[in-house]
Amino acid sequence: MEEKNGIWINPLCEKIDIDGKGPFVKIKEDVIMTVESKGVKVSNDDGKTWSNPIFICEGISDKEPASKYLLLTKKGTLILLYLNFKTYKFSWDEENKEPKEECKLELWAIRSLDMGKTWMDNQMILDGYNANFFSFFQTDSGRIVATVEHLIKNPGRWVSLSIYSDDEGKTWKKSNFIDIGGHGHHDGATEPTCAQLNDGRLLMLIRTNLDRFWEAYSVDEGRYWRIIKPSEIDASSSPGYLLKLQSGRLILVWNRLNPEGEIYPKEHYFQATEFPASWHREEFSVSFSEDDGKTWTKPVVIGKKKGGQISYPYIFERRRGEIWIIAGFSFKKRWEIPFSFKVKINEEEFLKNFKGGKLWKNTGDI
Repeated sequence: MEEKNGIWINPLCEKIDIDGKGPFVKIKEDVIMTVESKGVKVSNDDGKTWSNPIFICEGISDKEPASKYLLLTKKGTLILLYLNFKTYKFSWDEENKEPKEECKLELWAIRSLDMGKTWMDNQMILDGYNANFFSFFQTDSGRIVATVEHLIKNPGRWVSLSIYSDDEGKTWKKSNFIDIGGHGHHDGATEPTCAQLNDGRLLMLIRTNLDRFWEAYSVDEGRYWRIIKPSEIDASSSPGYLLKLQSGRLILVWNRLNPEGEIYPKEHYFQATEFPASWHREEFSVSFSEDDGKTWTKPVVIGKKKGGQISYPYIFERRRGEIWIIAGFSFKKRWEIPFSFKVKINEEEFLKNFKGGKLWKNTGDI
């Protein structure tokens, strides 16, 4: 469907009328919950209307997408993982191209044992400066895992890691750093997304400025990452969102390296990166894998805005096979004139109508 304002949405997508961009968590079959700075609130009409919020704590941002996530564990514990903007300060030394000592955005966690009525154990999980993250889930064994990015020095760059809890979010541990080098406040291994595969391993896809996602595997549910290498999935300097669906398939939504049929010019922002990179964000694409990421379906563009952006994806499986896809950032011009990009697809119908074959085949030894 082509709209008058030049925003194109794939006919296989249906617009959804919801208040908010997430994150969401299913509380009951007919009830979902979300979180904002005013607290948690619930909806029984698929996000059209919401209850009055119950306050949690200070520091939660409504402006920054992918800065907070909710999780309801199998045992009924509600956990909020969030970037704490109460003491936020970004401070960058442009002469030396390094983060300054006062650069701070801490990662915190808080939990509730009574479905959000009261909250406890508010604690800092990761100090220093951290930023947007794109995975927070429970593994088959019950471990709570998030994959996050962390800013380090000399040279200033991002590394990725996982944090995890084996006691319902009461205490936390962190993995080794994944470091691929780089120099700049948008360089390195950034904004990772992750899912558990059907064979039990974890797969992490990492935003880079190297024309593709890098991938990492963990065989111990996020304690260590020993296999780290470039993936076959081309990508611009933008994050993706990876989710394991109830069907067992993986779904990935992201911005590819180039628009369909075009070459997007690379740009060099000296303080951001060491080398020129593609910052293409004009198209959202989706791909599926039925074999734990060994092969992926050919990407299908689900939305585009020439000269604008649709980026920072969030995916929520509202019901089995009903997939909500929401853009954290969507502008008619690069960072100007915001609009809403919120759609849903039916997994089986989408794949039935999809005409195309396998595009990527992972040939590495994993």
